[in-house]
Amino acid sequence: MVDSYVFRLMREEDIDQVLEVEHASFTTPWSREAFFNEIHNNKFAVYIVLEENDKIIGYCGTWIVIDEAHVTNIAILPEYRGKKLGEALLTKLISTAREMGAKSMTLEVRVTNHVAQSLYRKFGFHNGGIRKNYYSDNQEDALIMWVNL
Repeated sequence: MVDSYVFRLMREEDIDQVLEVEHASFTTPWSREAFFNEIHNNKFAVYIVLEENDKIIGYCGTWIVIDEAHVTNIAILPEYRGKKLGEALLTKLISTAREMGAKSMTLEVRVTNHVAQSLYRKFGFHNGGIRKNYYSDNQEDALIMWVNL
């Protein structure tokens, strides 16, 4: 049940655990330096971790620029997938973005990642275009999706 989990803002000491989620989730994971810079140097960035018993099992991030939120990442450890935790993370991210004044949210998702696209559509995201050759690992296109908050 989602009720047994804790959401909170990411801190520097979370980076090691976040990297575990990152490496388990993406073919081209972000580096420690990238997360450090997001936390300390990017005034637009907001990152949220999802914990169970003090273990980070998922995280998400967004950049909020004026009234637009751009989702940078959302990931759950593989063994925790299929439990509606991605939905819970996205719900938390959307509510946080709204609280910070965002009126719309956008993201990119691999054109072949139908599971993620289905999740985003549940939240009202719609197709907004294609970014050709967006992913550096295989030059896969990204679907741009948008939702009004």
